[in-house]
Amino acid sequence: MRKWTIALTVTTVALCSASSALAQTGSPSFFITSEGVGNGAALGGLDGADRHCAMLADAAGFGDRTWRAYLSTTASGGQPGVNARDRIGTGPWYNATGALIAESVADLHGEAPHWSKQTALNEKGEVVNGRGDSPNRHDILTGSQPDGTAYAPGEDTTCNDWTGSGEGSARVGHHDRTGGGENPESFLSAHGSRGCSQENLQASGGDGLFYCFAADAGSGDAAVNPSVSAYALKR
Repeated sequence: MRKWTIALTVTTVALCSASSALAQTGSPSFFITSEGVGNGAALGGLDGADRHCAMLADAAGFGDRTWRAYLSTTASGGQPGVNARDRIGTGPWYNATGALIAESVADLHGEAPHWSKQTALNEKGEVVNGRGDSPNRHDILTGSQPDGTAYAPGEDTTCNDWTGSGEGSARVGHHDRTGGGENPESFLSAHGSRGCSQENLQASGGDGLFYCFAADAGSGDAAVNPSVSAYALKR
């Protein structure tokens, strides 16, 4: 009888662990761009950045979503600023292999326990180079404060709202949660870039990359289904 009790206990624990693991999988709804547009922080504004997200997602096989770049813009010319956190929907979001990145907007801008260099993958399911790698590409364009909101007008934090590739600066985060700057562990707002050109971004540990989120991600994405497993296996 004791053997049966132990066996049932082990089986129950195993099933609970498996259920927990499965609950952490879902359809791809987040990635870091594997490449920038090639012109520094001149992305063609928010629309150009969104198109780049959609193009990369389509090439990776999950383009049938509403993709939005995680970028803020600054208020100017009577037009209000745009907060990156308001562009990306409500979550939850999963990476290209189906692993949970963040459960909600609050989770993303809080402790974000699921976020790491190993989970913040590009659309191909690959780890993006970080500090200590060559080349270092961990400076990710956001133009945002740590809470995902835009900066007040004044100092340039968005390379002229993602149209400039010369002088100026853009706020960047460290996707690997390590490095220098005022907030070295922040993947949303670590420090400002040295400039807006491709060369300046690369010189300080970036490459003009940015985050893409599916704005139409929802609870249905968390449903476990064979297609997610098959997609992950391909990676």
